[in-house]
Amino acid sequence: MNPRADQHFEVPFEFPVLFTDHVFAPDNSALHGALVRLDERGVPRAILYVDAGAEAATPGLAAAAVEWCARWNVSLAAPPRIVPGGEEVKNGWGAARDFIAEMIGLRLDRHAFVMIVGGGALLDAVGFAASLVHRGLRVVRIPTTALAQCDGGVGVKTGINFAGGKNALGTFAPPFAVINDFQFLPTLADREWRGGIAEAFKVAIIRDLAFFDFLCENTAAFRERQHGPMRRLVQRCAELHLEHIRTGGDPFEMGRARPLDFGHWAAHKLELLSGFRIGHGDAVAVGVALDSAYAALEGWISEEDSLRIRRALAESGFPLWYPEMEDPALLDGLREFREHLGGELCVTFPDGIGRRREESRMDAEKIRECIRLLKRPL
Repeated sequence: MNPRADQHFEVPFEFPVLFTDHVFAPDNSALHGALVRLDERGVPRAILYVDAGAEAATPGLAAAAVEWCARWNVSLAAPPRIVPGGEEVKNGWGAARDFIAEMIGLRLDRHAFVMIVGGGALLDAVGFAASLVHRGLRVVRIPTTALAQCDGGVGVKTGINFAGGKNALGTFAPPFAVINDFQFLPTLADREWRGGIAEAFKVAIIRDLAFFDFLCENTAAFRERQHGPMRRLVQRCAELHLEHIRTGGDPFEMGRARPLDFGHWAAHKLELLSGFRIGHGDAVAVGVALDSAYAALEGWISEEDSLRIRRALAESGFPLWYPEMEDPALLDGLREFREHLGGELCVTFPDGIGRRREESRMDAEKIRECIRLLKRPL
């Protein structure tokens, strides 16, 4: 008798990412088409979570969503839930546990939809809860921040913070669909507006020289909150993230490398050290500048390119210095990043603009030198 039985199978995943304006306008069919694309016979049943910040910035948002559902024959299992967003919603089990209890209490099944309208933190927390109920409900993300539309909203991960760790708990759970509504962008506060710009620089520096050039050429437009260039930024950044997930060979991060976490070992630690006073986008900008300066020290990019990155980030409105950067605990972010990766460090750096390389070690004194560099005025 053979003492071994091997198992191997593949499961395809697909989800549309749609770009639109005024998703809940009565005649906008984008969301309906996404909901019924696998089964046009039944009436979709759903629950709707709306970020309180998005509702405040767009008064009547939840009411418009209810009217849209009635117009397009989407059955809401309960009135819309307007819940606080921001990092607090994903700090610990509390909110996620409440979401889980609610979904089970409403008898949502695996063909029901959890529609989430909000920023990345709410997408993470509600998405995490939905991924655990019946081993996964159908999640439709409608990200309302630039950062979420560029990055987290189009990815395949959920997560909450736990035991002092950023995204220490989470799941890989691809969404059923993503709807990026450009009309949320003008409603954003400056910090949320900048967040998407940071993620765009992150992915452009390691994947797309032409996109990086576009970003550098439009820093004034981003700082002045011009809508046209920001639309282009959001769509191209989302496309690059989707392309990496689709073609990178490791969508569920079973290997060592995390290219889309370029700059994030320091960024996540800065967020934690500041008690999340420093937002994710602002922290990513610093992390990208820091690791780009390190790449220049090692000769992987030129000093000119490193300076160009710092100047472009600063011209886009990002501070590149915070007092927390002098906290010795910042370097603990490398150890925590290594543990997150599975015990072996693998940090992504630019290898020239538009390309990347992975390295298994960083020199602490060189990191400190880069920190001192960022403290100096440009």
